[in-house]
Amino acid sequence: MKKIVLSLIIIFLSISYTFSQELLIPLNDDYEMEVQAAAYNSAYRFHTATKSWSEYQFNDILDLDSLNKSQFIGGNFNKKWKNVIWNSVFNTDFIWAKKDDFYIAINPVIDLQYGKEGDKSIWVNTRGAEVKGTIGNNFAFYSNLRENQAVFPDYVTRYIKENHVVPGQGWEKPFKTNGFDYANASAYIAFRPVYWLQGVLGYGKNFIGDGYRSLILSDNAMAYPYLKLTANVWNIQYSCYYSQMTDRSKLLNDNTYPRKFTIIHYLDWAVTKRLNLGLFDAIVCRAQDDNGVRRGFDFQYINPVLFLRTTDYYTGNSPDNALLGATASLILWKHTTLYAQFVLDEMTVKEFIGFNGYYANKQSYQFGVKSYNSFGIKNLFLQGEFNLVRPYMYSHWSGESNYGHYNQPLAHPWGGNFYEIIARAQYNYKRFYFQYKMNYGQWGDDITTEDGEFQYYGHSIYHNYIDHYHIDGKPLYGHYMLTGEKNTLMMNNFVASWVVNPSYNLNVFAEITHRNQKIEGGDNYNDFIISFGIRTTLDRKYYDF
Repeated sequence: MKKIVLSLIIIFLSISYTFSQELLIPLNDDYEMEVQAAAYNSAYRFHTATKSWSEYQFNDILDLDSLNKSQFIGGNFNKKWKNVIWNSVFNTDFIWAKKDDFYIAINPVIDLQYGKEGDKSIWVNTRGAEVKGTIGNNFAFYSNLRENQAVFPDYVTRYIKENHVVPGQGWEKPFKTNGFDYANASAYIAFRPVYWLQGVLGYGKNFIGDGYRSLILSDNAMAYPYLKLTANVWNIQYSCYYSQMTDRSKLLNDNTYPRKFTIIHYLDWAVTKRLNLGLFDAIVCRAQDDNGVRRGFDFQYINPVLFLRTTDYYTGNSPDNALLGATASLILWKHTTLYAQFVLDEMTVKEFIGFNGYYANKQSYQFGVKSYNSFGIKNLFLQGEFNLVRPYMYSHWSGESNYGHYNQPLAHPWGGNFYEIIARAQYNYKRFYFQYKMNYGQWGDDITTEDGEFQYYGHSIYHNYIDHYHIDGKPLYGHYMLTGEKNTLMMNNFVASWVVNPSYNLNVFAEITHRNQKIEGGDNYNDFIISFGIRTTLDRKYYDF
């Protein structure tokens, strides 16, 4: 019997160590369209919604090394050292070493850009480096560090001063007259102990969904520490996220900011090669009470297969915030996909059917379509998306248990009480990329009156909605979409770029942005911004608000 068990263990381990690298594909689709097109393909069952994707997932559908090498530019130099320099600049990782069971690479990370907004000069100065590698076939590591100074357009500056955070990147520190100094970093180790299970221990971001935005979990906020476990069994992928978030609303007695824990479960079922269905639940639990007494992590939520909302219910008068949701994606033909999301924060069925603006009817909706190689044109990508989020969505009776991190939403960057329409187009030819994006939307903003009274209409997620739900003397009803100070936004953005090195997405670019914001009964903003530079595109930065 012992020999049989030992033999099974040896076979099991040998199987588990025959798969490809565990490096994650960056959360940036600007220069990964071939990879995106391979994933959204009716020829395969692929769990598209859970990102970042692992290189392991493309074992049977795409040769990533060959794809990268297909973009190489030949130098044809006689001397070997000249070829090495040429490839380091234009083709391969900057510094790298590879053996049979070991790979390591070091790349520069830069973002050097200059632009104009009217008479105002805007610029970004980012310096950093990334290190990545693999040990064997089942262990990968990654780390990057960036130091930044920047002068942003006026609307971004207003956002930073109001929220005390550079969008998605770091908390603000003044730099000279009108600039900001900030640092950001991310890292992870990825491991696969058995062929059906991957673990990622990281400090970074995650994304759940098939759209440009996500109403479930996006990469909008700053990086955070997390443990992600993903199991693949049959046609089902099940992911668990254990994360620690930070609330900057106040300082505790020990001069630290309040912490909270976010636990997320997401199940994705590839019903067919064309249809994927997903279920989502999440809980946000405070790490301390109102007096600052440490509660710590609530281990009742640690079981990965428990239904979180039910667990929360049976704790009694729980201070925690629960969310539920569902996703769907359908590939109509080879490279065209319909997708949708629905997220429920709170709802009373009777009130929902009544359409009477009940304050606790907190839901969000997403519908979209995207197409790769559109109209038979290779490398032409098109996307249209609609997002609607009701008032007070993602907020809670305590800001310390809302669905946010470092003064930014974990879902849509606009918070709540809005609708948005997005159109995107991208075309690339060899190393040339052309991108266009349009955002149109409206939201009902919160108001501080002339006499100092704050009126909360459910736009920001960082207010206690229990204390503020009141409209025209109706505390429970009348909370309809866009109630409050109505804002209308139209943004158009165009980027032309040439990829200097595809191995770490170094590109030179020129960018034009036109932003028009109209505030009903208030100020209007009309901004025209032009910029150019060279940058390493590691992740997405959201300035479309």
